[in-house]
Amino acid sequence: MTDWLLDHWLAVTLFGMYTIALMVNALAGMRASASLEGFYVGSRNLSGPLIGLSFFATFASTNSYIGHAGKGYEYGLAWMVMPCMLVVFTYISWRWIGPRTRVLARNFDAMTLPDFLAARFIAMDHNGRHPLRVVSALVVMLCSLLYLVAIFKGAGHLFERFFNVPYDVAIGLALVVVMIYTSIGGFVSVVRTDALQGVLMMVGAVLIFYFVTSAAGGIGAIADLSVMPDKQFLFEINGGIPFVVLLGISLSGSLKLIVDPRQTSRFFALKDEAALRSGMWVAIAGLTVVQLCLYPIGVYAHLLINGVTDTDLIVPSLVSNAAIFPLWAGDFLFVAIVAAAMSSMDSVLLVAASTGYKNLVLPALPGGRSDPRRQVQWTRLMVVVLAAVAAGLALEPPGDILQITIFSGSLYAVCFLPAAVLGLYWTRGSSTAVLASMAAGVTILLIWLGLGFNAVLHEVFPALVASIMVYIVCALASAQRADLDQMLSNS
Repeated sequence: MTDWLLDHWLAVTLFGMYTIALMVNALAGMRASASLEGFYVGSRNLSGPLIGLSFFATFASTNSYIGHAGKGYEYGLAWMVMPCMLVVFTYISWRWIGPRTRVLARNFDAMTLPDFLAARFIAMDHNGRHPLRVVSALVVMLCSLLYLVAIFKGAGHLFERFFNVPYDVAIGLALVVVMIYTSIGGFVSVVRTDALQGVLMMVGAVLIFYFVTSAAGGIGAIADLSVMPDKQFLFEINGGIPFVVLLGISLSGSLKLIVDPRQTSRFFALKDEAALRSGMWVAIAGLTVVQLCLYPIGVYAHLLINGVTDTDLIVPSLVSNAAIFPLWAGDFLFVAIVAAAMSSMDSVLLVAASTGYKNLVLPALPGGRSDPRRQVQWTRLMVVVLAAVAAGLALEPPGDILQITIFSGSLYAVCFLPAAVLGLYWTRGSSTAVLASMAAGVTILLIWLGLGFNAVLHEVFPALVASIMVYIVCALASAQRADLDQMLSNS
């Protein structure tokens, strides 16, 4: 143990400093969390650069560092379509979704996605138990748990390789760290921590790209792969996977930037329009650096390792290889990838806990409505419970990181895209239209997967078409209209 500490003194020092920063941010968040609005959305008074860093950091988690980076090994250069789409959808989200979402959320006093949908589509909802609130909250909880399982899996593999401990012990380490600072500090703690994590992630992504390409023989070494007969699939558009399926995977992942509550909640917290404009470019720049550095790693890995059976283990294996990464670089990257995992876990946990408490538990506890401190305490308890459940499920995960995160993204897209996008710009729409579109989208999604058609066409395409069409038909059949100009004029 002493020899290990001497060898990895940099990792121990950085991780210690990182943990101290988490606790400092947690205490700062605790001081700003006297009310639900403070705990959930930072009292809607946060700056653009801070939210921009948080936006990309909470999205680019171990799914990027481990899941998506590893899939390049299996899918080849065609996989670069995904990071390009992510950058484009980040711009779309900040340019067309963020501005109206920010204003409407402030005017509706919405702190969760079900709050937002209820205010937009339900004329009277005094008891908070409308089916739209309940169903949308359940969807958020399910998708959040799936995503948390994937992140815990990635963090578990990382701790397992680095500390040489059993996988279940590694999951426990990740659980304790994220559970403590998220439950204490709430949204302010999460965003402040994300800003630190975002910087670490950008530096880490550049380091990974540099050392992996250097070990492989330089950036141009990819030409060596092009002349190997057994590596030709890496350069074919349908080599590793049918391109139309790959497009579906990319679309499913990218749409989360528009409809995922952990992303849209960032818009709820922006203090003004100027903050939104500055935050957009920070988010785009950060995401571009991280994604474009990480996604090619799997391709270059063909020159460094063979016989891969689990692509989630490619990056941990490379980083722990002293012949590829100097000890100091490996130690730094350990902390950077831990930061990547934590930046998503804390946000997903907070979204799930705030949605679960405010939209499922609170309506059934009328006695707790008048005491803000008790409301925050209940939400903190929800954070602890959900983290423990997700960590338990991660001990026997139902699939690899990419499969789990893409499925959760597909669920979010088919359930919320019509309401989240059309609801911002089209006066038509009703709670019935939203619920019907959710039911149609999920039904087609599950049928498509059950019949195995996803091997030919990704399930998100037919499910999303069904969801949008049902929403439009039901909205046109309803007499309900929203005065969007009036809703936006109160800003």
